[in-house]
Amino acid sequence: MPKTIKKLAVLTSGGDSPGMNAAIRSVVRACAYHNIKCIGVYRGYEGLIEGDFNEMDARSVKGIINKGGTILKSARSKEFRTVEGRQKAFQSLIEAEIEGLIVIGGDGSFTGALIFNQEFGFPVMGIPGTIDNDIVGTSHTLGFDTALNTVVDAIDKIRDTASSHNRLFFIEVMGRDVGHIALNTGIAGGAEEILIPEEDLGLDRLVESLNKSRKSGKSSSIVIVAEGDKIGKNIFELKDYVDENMEDYDVRVSVLGHMQRGGSPSCFDRVLASRMGVKAVESMLNGQTNYMVGLLNGKMELTPLDNAIKGKTKINLELLRVSDIMST
Repeated sequence: MPKTIKKLAVLTSGGDSPGMNAAIRSVVRACAYHNIKCIGVYRGYEGLIEGDFNEMDARSVKGIINKGGTILKSARSKEFRTVEGRQKAFQSLIEAEIEGLIVIGGDGSFTGALIFNQEFGFPVMGIPGTIDNDIVGTSHTLGFDTALNTVVDAIDKIRDTASSHNRLFFIEVMGRDVGHIALNTGIAGGAEEILIPEEDLGLDRLVESLNKSRKSGKSSSIVIVAEGDKIGKNIFELKDYVDENMEDYDVRVSVLGHMQRGGSPSCFDRVLASRMGVKAVESMLNGQTNYMVGLLNGKMELTPLDNAIKGKTKINLELLRVSDIMST
């Protein structure tokens, strides 16, 4: 039987990602559809502690589906990591008569939500928003598709100058612990090599591969490096090593950085966010809490927050093989 809920809250936490605003919009309008008051929490868990709330209706989220970032803002909260801080947050929710909390963020945000629920029994639901695509229980996190498009566009532009000057470019993309962005954009951008945390290529093999590319007639090369790659301490160390061992290469480095987290979300991310927001609200109405909504085999599914947090995503082995073949 559907549960009677009068008021839900939504917040964004951790690093921003394209599609967060579309997810906020979806949550707010799904609440309006089901006659539920929706409260926007500003500045993540910090705002939850301070009671920085604002009631939102269907009109308050107009014109944001195409906007990057998050209108609710995001902030790190050291205080929420303490029992005392979480107690204040719980009190703020109770005083505002809020009955459930939807958290849009990554694994760190979900960890906070799960601990909060375990301590106070407060209903929570997660929507995965991170460009790294590193959360178990969904094939795509919000912002991943947009970030891929942003990176590929940058690679295409860098390749123009690489070809013009016969240069080797190391391009660093985000991916602290996983190489999903690097692997996908490396293939799409025609990279000669892709360096990811999951596969230790090794410096010697990297040089061997680049020499092979040069001998095959390639006058310029692109190497995509995930920021969490283990070969060198950092991308500049990789450059220095190649400079020392391959004098015929003119090596440059480009770190794409936070541009990958910005920009207007893609059509895919807008649709995904809309589906996730509706699923989150209606799942809570059905009495389901402590879950994360995700896309699995084309359908919206629920994964226990604990599994989403503790699980580790795997690299698509087929993509690794395709990458090796394409670099021939």
